[in-house]
Amino acid sequence: MIDIKDLKKLATKKENDNYRFRTYLKIHADEKELDEQFKRLHEKYFNIYDCKKCRNCCKEIGISMNEIELNKICDYLKINKDIFIKEDLVDRYGEYYFKNKRCKFLDDNKHCKISNCLPRTCKEYPYTNHEERLFSLASIVANASVCPVVYEILEELKKEYNFK
Repeated sequence: MIDIKDLKKLATKKENDNYRFRTYLKIHADEKELDEQFKRLHEKYFNIYDCKKCRNCCKEIGISMNEIELNKICDYLKINKDIFIKEDLVDRYGEYYFKNKRCKFLDDNKHCKISNCLPRTCKEYPYTNHEERLFSLASIVANASVCPVVYEILEELKKEYNFK
């Protein structure tokens, strides 16, 4: 297991290799086979890592939420939506993002205040079990410095493809 404190440094060392691997996959990988590999490795590593102990994505990339999700969150937390938007959010084409990347729903103990009404972006991150991974490899490479599971998946895929 990778210690989250070491992840950024490890991923930075591997960043050039990861982008070269991305190019390699774009040329050599079969889309359906790659999706299956990602799904298999996603399950493997999410059985090892506990997101609740990490929450690095909550600190590093924040979340987005649509209007329906925002309404549910405001109702759940019993906060005024208009004040919340004005003070903490920006609206980009119907998706709301925090002004600062760190999620406002994460407390100092890495506890999520909205775990009962998570937006889709939280539920699905880092998207490594979704289809069409071949077309989102750039974001996967970028997420290797945020999520230890993504880092581990890329490293294992390199071995499976005998990538040097």
